[in-house]
Amino acid sequence: MVSTTEKKRVLWVDDEIDSLKPHILFLEGKGYEVVGVMSGDDALVAVKEQFFDLVLLDEMMPGKDGLTTLEEIKDIRPHLPVVMVTKSEEESLMEDAIGQKIDDYLVKPVVPSQILSVIKRLLDSKRIIGSSSMRRYITEINKFNQRLYGAMQPEDWYDAARIMAEWNLQLDESNDPGLQETHAGTQKEWNYEFTKYLDNNYKDWLNSESRPPLSPDITSQYVIPELKKNRKVVYIVVDCLRLDQWLLVEPLVAEFFNIERHYYYSILPTATPFARNALFAGMFPDEIHRQYPENYGSSEEGSLNKIEDRLLQDNLARHGVRLEKSSRFVKIYNNTEGEELVKKVSDFFGLELVTLVFNFLDIMAHGRSSNVILREIAGTEAAFRSLMKSWFIHSPLFSLLKAFAERDCTVVLTTDHGSVLCRKGTMAHGRRNTSTNLRYKYGDNLNSDPKESVIIKKPEEWRLPQFTVSTSYIIAKENFYFVYPNNYNEMVRRFQDSFQHGGISIEEMVVPVAVMRPR
Repeated sequence: MVSTTEKKRVLWVDDEIDSLKPHILFLEGKGYEVVGVMSGDDALVAVKEQFFDLVLLDEMMPGKDGLTTLEEIKDIRPHLPVVMVTKSEEESLMEDAIGQKIDDYLVKPVVPSQILSVIKRLLDSKRIIGSSSMRRYITEINKFNQRLYGAMQPEDWYDAARIMAEWNLQLDESNDPGLQETHAGTQKEWNYEFTKYLDNNYKDWLNSESRPPLSPDITSQYVIPELKKNRKVVYIVVDCLRLDQWLLVEPLVAEFFNIERHYYYSILPTATPFARNALFAGMFPDEIHRQYPENYGSSEEGSLNKIEDRLLQDNLARHGVRLEKSSRFVKIYNNTEGEELVKKVSDFFGLELVTLVFNFLDIMAHGRSSNVILREIAGTEAAFRSLMKSWFIHSPLFSLLKAFAERDCTVVLTTDHGSVLCRKGTMAHGRRNTSTNLRYKYGDNLNSDPKESVIIKKPEEWRLPQFTVSTSYIIAKENFYFVYPNNYNEMVRRFQDSFQHGGISIEEMVVPVAVMRPR
């Protein structure tokens, strides 16, 4: 049954309803329509035949009492909010009422302002919160925009990423399409400005000692100092973890750890073969290419992360870290492997360094492009975040974190890069041996639209490997993805609105580092 009026309708059930006329007039003056009945039986007839938004229910009535009436109302309309009005504050009564799912209660004698407050909370909270959210959103965004068009510093983009991520989570709970559309416009504008900022500053960072933290700096900045203090360290890298995804699960982890959240910039391309190698090696990809030619011996991308354990061990040795006991380096590709690890977690407790790489999120992001069911389940960014949280709660990763929370250790959890929801195709031109990624490509003599991508003809200037004398890179900006002219429609059909990484966006480049110590 649908309400035929815009006014919220309240059913007030009280055997002394006539004496409540001043209260009813007060509520009607505030814009509510109030229907009064004198018994539980009358209330049940009214609920069956009419639409109400809320019931005020007297607990002590002759005949059918309040608790019995409440039970029968819930049988008829399970989701109708009910506020119990009682003379008693006995704990047993409240427990009985709460057990039958009352939404609130008031103790007699009630005053009009109390009743109005409860009704507003139950019926108007979404509207009030929505209006408040819009005001807060506009205030916060306008305040940051004053910085956006000034002399931005690297740390300012951390704030941009955090603000974007926090509002992503808040708006997941909102049904306000206007606010969601406004936020989408803000994200687009900020990513456009971020791309311009990277164009002007990124290459300078690569050879500067005063640069913000980049992928090669993370192990030396957060892991090695702990080891030098003789603390046991658990180093966890969750491939393709976005900041908003981490903020979604951080409160769950905070029950077990004291968390210091930091940020860093993933290097370009924001992809596993480059960013994760750099994370473990403490080097940029061009230097890794020179020192470990067997790793970058070919342009076959699947083989470019085969020596991460060695990269990490050599990085520790360069910083003078000699582990007295052995360390372990484990990659986990699925929950079955993770569950086996959980069973053996006690084997790790005595080690000085345990490094765990979880690839599930990256696999899920890529799988969404080709799996129809997964794409239906996670059709939007909000749905994908929800799916990620559900995975995390039941994951071996969370089980391992809770196990290590009972030990005297430091957990450093981070990622190699994030991902972005791709919205627009842009043409890529190259030869057959060009890499297959959608947000970046490398090969011989590549070309693309410079308005929608960065074209790198001199890889050494970007600290990237040069595989042949004519190796070049193209890296997509904002939320573009590369398509080929001869296969344009098919690629758009398959990859439009897919999560990808490797390019330049706030979501891919500004990522979290959580340093966690057991409570």
